[in-house]
Amino acid sequence: MGQFVWALALTISLFPYIISAQLKQNYYANICPNVENIVRDAVNTKFKQTFVTVPATIRLFFHDCFVQGCDASVIVASTGSNTAEKDHPDNLSLAGDGFDTVIKAKAAVDAVSGCKNNVSCADILAMATRDVIALSGGPSYAVELGRLDGLSSTAASVNGKLPQPTFNLNQLNSMFAANGLSQADMIALSAAHTVGFSHCNKFSNRVYNFSSQNPVDPTLDKDYATQLQSMCPRNVDPQIAINMDPNSPNTFDNVYFKNLQQGKGLFTSDQVLFTDTRSKPTVDTWASNSAAFQRAFVTAITKLGRVGVKTGTQGNIRRDCSVFN
Repeated sequence: MGQFVWALALTISLFPYIISAQLKQNYYANICPNVENIVRDAVNTKFKQTFVTVPATIRLFFHDCFVQGCDASVIVASTGSNTAEKDHPDNLSLAGDGFDTVIKAKAAVDAVSGCKNNVSCADILAMATRDVIALSGGPSYAVELGRLDGLSSTAASVNGKLPQPTFNLNQLNSMFAANGLSQADMIALSAAHTVGFSHCNKFSNRVYNFSSQNPVDPTLDKDYATQLQSMCPRNVDPQIAINMDPNSPNTFDNVYFKNLQQGKGLFTSDQVLFTDTRSKPTVDTWASNSAAFQRAFVTAITKLGRVGVKTGTQGNIRRDCSVFN
């Protein structure tokens, strides 16, 4: 009996690794051998239409993986009887171009004989994320595939699962650790804020209502704070968007870390990576070493893509990414 309990415990402890072990490069080699080129072409077409494709797709992947795992559940549309993940307040700022990228890439894949209904939306999102990163100047990497699409999507499942712009380092580390990601992984993935935009209401507290002694967050560069106030006046529409990286917003690069060194991290959760002595050495290293940052980012996003992967009866391949079969 004791041996049985021990064996069961061992199986449970290894279960996360058993799940990720099914992911592999060239997973579709015998099913849909040209899938990566098909997705890349569709993503490239979308990218030429709007740069927003880049940050929108990256954020969609992150928000998907952190809630119920990388299973494309964030793409499912709400129905009369169910409010889906995408309509949770934390997901309402996800740009529609990310969803559109996956849906168009799925249509392109399904238009090829032999590929139809054989490639999951979750894998298409993972491939599209890799492609937009490369298109915007970031590192190229081999993507692991073999995910199934999830069978549930509820707004309630999002509660407490996504990092907030007000988080400190302990909160960030705790949330990422819950998904098997280290502090270094968290810092690397945070650098995705080198592309894309945010809405004024996500950081206005730092430039107007930080504290009674300091209306402006003292960790913010003064000139940058003034710039933010001019772009986001007190009574402005909170949905007005500004670039998260004030220097190279359309390039996936390590300038994110150089901005932190200068007090130009847009969110508290960005700037804390430099002000906290535990994470500052990593920021300093990657600010001066682009190659080291890119290697760390590839490691981190590969690990992110393994979170909560669905296998066997836990999922299926959706015919329509926004609707359960």
